[in-house]
Amino acid sequence: MNERTPGIRPRPSLGRRLDIAFRVSFPAVSTALALLFTAAPLRLPGQSELQGALALGMVFFWSLHRPESMPPLAVFALGLLADLLDFGPVGVQVLVLLIAHGLAFSWRLALPRHGFVGVWMAFLAVAVGAAALQWGLTALLAWQILPAAPALFQATLSAGLYPLLALPLARAQATLAEPDQA
Repeated sequence: MNERTPGIRPRPSLGRRLDIAFRVSFPAVSTALALLFTAAPLRLPGQSELQGALALGMVFFWSLHRPESMPPLAVFALGLLADLLDFGPVGVQVLVLLIAHGLAFSWRLALPRHGFVGVWMAFLAVAVGAAALQWGLTALLAWQILPAAPALFQATLSAGLYPLLALPLARAQATLAEPDQA
């Protein structure tokens, strides 16, 4: 508080405002950068599935632990970016990521109390559901039955990758104190 005018706080400096903007936007920006990195022509086997697994895991993590920094509009934009980078049917990843975001957001108060294993098991269910939904929507839009192996690989990769994602994301979350308190 300012001593001259009680109740009025001084305006934060430009550096402080940039710091707050960085802390708030880090989850969405880091997810977008991960999507762009996995879209690079690396010629890795399962690169498309890796992109979907990263997007799903990061959106779920940030929606669960920092929902104010991963709003639905950012999730929509990330899903659209994933669809465009993957050359898949536009809207499928958008819907999958928005549903995962909604589930994580609704579980944000109860799920973290169950510890990492509880969160991981919940994510496992989300990953299986997301892979099934993505497979079903893609098959419906293509008007043909698609092989299920890529969907199973997608679910397995997502579930197996989550612990490897959660550790650095949890450390990043710990260093990103609430913008008001930093």
